Amino acid sequence: MNLTDKRIILTGAAGGIGYLVAKRLAEKGARLLLVERNEARITEICAEINQLDDIALAMVVDLSAEGAPQQVVEMAIQEMGGIDMVINNAGIMDFALFDQLDALRIAQTIQVNVTAPMLLTHAVLPHLLTQNSGRIVNIGSTFGSIGFAHFAPYCASKFAIRGFSEALRRELVDTHVGVTYISPRATKTSLNNARTTQMLIETKTNMDEPEYVAEQIVLAIEEDRKEYFIGQPESFFARLNGIFPRLVDNGLLKNTRIARKYAKNPSF
Repeated sequence: MNLTDKRIILTGAAGGIGYLVAKRLAEKGARLLLVERNEARITEICAEINQLDDIALAMVVDLSAEGAPQQVVEMAIQEMGGIDMVINNAGIMDFALFDQLDALRIAQTIQVNVTAPMLLTHAVLPHLLTQNSGRIVNIGSTFGSIGFAHFAPYCASKFAIRGFSEALRRELVDTHVGVTYISPRATKTSLNNARTTQMLIETKTNMDEPEYVAEQIVLAIEEDRKEYFIGQPESFFARLNGIFPRLVDNGLLKNTRIARKYAKNPSF
């Protein structure tokens, strides 16, 4: 897909990956509606991008609020004249023992990571089908292919987004509306707090720089990929887990035990 003049909705645009994806898309000539809850940060990002060209708009909204997806679509059509793509990137994550998580936080994770992107896609899709062109891009995770201990709600949400992407892609097979699912591995962003980062270091987990991940996301979009898994050997293990999950159980056992001490002890 040639991104020049493509009208793109990007959620989670103030995050470490979202910000860099926005910049990369702008460099490719895309027009952007950047959706975020952090008003100060998204205003800064728009100002930075618009130094190159007046191609970015900010919309401060909580996508989990009732009617928010429709408001985003209405603004995109009003301000950009239409929609060619939505990139569902917003998300939250907790590293903790499942029994110690607050019940409301579990529900919020599913709301932000699953329900909100599905409802935004639901609001955008009629417009894409009417013009018979466009693309839905869902940012997943290796955690959507392998269930990692102490990340249960986040893993559940990313498994859901992967399944949603696969099902919707098959549903739209006879249209010119594509669906891309992109799966980064661990990335050095603020989504990881200090405890999470220390655990990832001790377990020798590979972590990518956010600049690299953003480049790979845009590349996958340009190449019209259906699925794109970033990083080895994580991509291999993600596929292996689908065939021999008990084998992966044993492979993760040592790291699971290391991670547990960080998950149950906030002082780490």
